[in-house]
Amino acid sequence: MKEGPDLSRIAALIGDPARANMLMALMSGKALTPSELSVETGLTKQTVSSHLSRLQDGGLIAAEKQGRHRYVRLAGEDVAAALEGLMALSAEKTVPRVRTGPKDAAMRKARVCYDHLAGEMGVWMFDRLADHAWLKLGADSLELTSEGWKNLTERAVPLGQINHKKRPLCRTCLDWSERRSHLAGSLGAILLEQILTRNWARREANSRVIAFSPEGEMRFRKWLG
Repeated sequence: MKEGPDLSRIAALIGDPARANMLMALMSGKALTPSELSVETGLTKQTVSSHLSRLQDGGLIAAEKQGRHRYVRLAGEDVAAALEGLMALSAEKTVPRVRTGPKDAAMRKARVCYDHLAGEMGVWMFDRLADHAWLKLGADSLELTSEGWKNLTERAVPLGQINHKKRPLCRTCLDWSERRSHLAGSLGAILLEQILTRNWARREANSRVIAFSPEGEMRFRKWLG
């Protein structure tokens, strides 16, 4: 018997089209009910519940109950990063779909990936932080430098509120549309929170799109410029 991770089991869970669609719906970072996932996928609630049980047994989603409702979400940022990487691989190895409508362009420009910024704006932010030497990228690591801590603190980013024990402070995540890294981890999450709190952008309802206003985008770029 071969030793090592059981890749085939996880691949089989993600590879089912119905379950893949459910996981994609959860990439928004929001917790959804089985009823909401039924609407998202067009499947019956019974079928959705069956698939969710398999995903939970495989450690890909987590569930919690509040009152009469059961909510499910991705089990963690590592699952989101794996899905984002698979999307990049899928886009590269399969015939690309026709890009239609402004919504697709908006998704490519800026979207939420679990709880951090992705798309063109997410990659730009990562590059900017690296160019300033606020982030130090190693062969297998990513660190917030002392210069980065100082400058982000001066920009009123509440870094002291970050709990470093629960998750990595910063990590790379392969962007499926840009095929380059954007910033994940608790630092990526708090920077997206800052963008939304400062009203530079807003989350579109029932979508992963992060919509920057023209003035908001200008302020954001100047903020990191």
